[in-house]
Amino acid sequence: MNVMATNVLAPVPAKSLQEVGLTVVMMRDILLKTMFRTNMDTATGLSRLIALPLTLTQELIDMCRAQRLVEATGTLHANSGGEMGYQLADAGKARALDALSQSEYYGAMPVPLAQYREQTTRQSIRNIQLTRDQLTSAMGHLILPPTLLDQLGPAVSSGRSILMYGPPGNGKSSISNGIRDALGDKIYIPRAVEYAGQVITVYDPIVHSAATESVDDPNSLRKSGNRFDNRYVLCERPTVITGGELSLDMLDLTYNPTARTYTAPLQMKSSGGVFIVDDLGRQAEPPQKLVNRWIVPLEESRDILALQSGEKFEVPFDTLVIFSTNFHPNQIFDKAALRRIFFKIKIDGPSQQDFLKIFALVAKKKKMPLNEAALIYLLKTKYPTIDNVYANYQPVFLIDQMIAICEFEGIPYQMTPELIDRAWANMFVREEAIQH
Repeated sequence: MNVMATNVLAPVPAKSLQEVGLTVVMMRDILLKTMFRTNMDTATGLSRLIALPLTLTQELIDMCRAQRLVEATGTLHANSGGEMGYQLADAGKARALDALSQSEYYGAMPVPLAQYREQTTRQSIRNIQLTRDQLTSAMGHLILPPTLLDQLGPAVSSGRSILMYGPPGNGKSSISNGIRDALGDKIYIPRAVEYAGQVITVYDPIVHSAATESVDDPNSLRKSGNRFDNRYVLCERPTVITGGELSLDMLDLTYNPTARTYTAPLQMKSSGGVFIVDDLGRQAEPPQKLVNRWIVPLEESRDILALQSGEKFEVPFDTLVIFSTNFHPNQIFDKAALRRIFFKIKIDGPSQQDFLKIFALVAKKKKMPLNEAALIYLLKTKYPTIDNVYANYQPVFLIDQMIAICEFEGIPYQMTPELIDRAWANMFVREEAIQH
């Protein structure tokens, strides 16, 4: 049974400890460690922290009481609806310390890898069918040639990898962000995943949008009305953006030797969403090497990760990878690598007509009055010096420069051939020899 949230099937809370999918010892130890580290002493509070329904949390507490690891304090908390308080017995403290020495992880129960795989399939990026209207709306702030959307639409809807290439300053990054915005719906991100008794933390507030928690209200008559498994966080489809700092080790599990837990690699954090590799070719690793690392994931939608012990295991690879580069693809990839990147889209500079549209839009937004003589001077005198090559970033750059000059000179915003000259001088560096 699954509950629908937006258009993605939600993971339903476990109805028994067996359905949680973890060993009883692991669940017991996480409960004891959570009590030890947080001093939380009510079943409701612990239910929220370990992200299990209240009935299952109480079952774990009762089991620990039977093993003489936890004891009732005999005090009822008036501010918690007269709830019984609990504390760790000496044996419970000893067991918690022993468990912490093996792994510092406490809090939300992790999701077993098999359950994570099932949820990934339910909310796969490949299930999304974008319409032209959705994509146009998300790209509405950009002036794009109509043929570009013809290429982008099928690429995004397929959920396959995309390579955008072309001269710098023409909005490849903005288009990548527009694709992310077009996705629009929400998915469920596990707080942590468990494999072979090891915990891999996945939810990352820096990458994932703010949480929508589903709290078990002990006073509610319909406790499972529209709830979902609270081991997950309902988030916008995630986007991971990397640039020149991307290295191969960021695509592997990160082991924290102090906490003795793992952190998911970037592509796992972006599961169900978008992974943007900006400025490909600027990384320390050659682009060919980066793509080689992803040959199997891109083709087979599965990734291979390794534990400290060297044991390898498979996780879903469910992310729309967008490579963006200023280099020609043939310069940085061999034919085999290019074959594995499903869509190649060239992002060119605007035509003169589109350049003028962008210039007028930017001027209006920044309250800079247009001046015909200045524009004619820009097009007829300045652009021929660079072979009339237009780029999308140039209107913003030139207008911002003129605004800065006007503010410094204490004059109203205006556009003149003289101000165009001064702005242009900052856009390009003249070739000359520097005396050392």
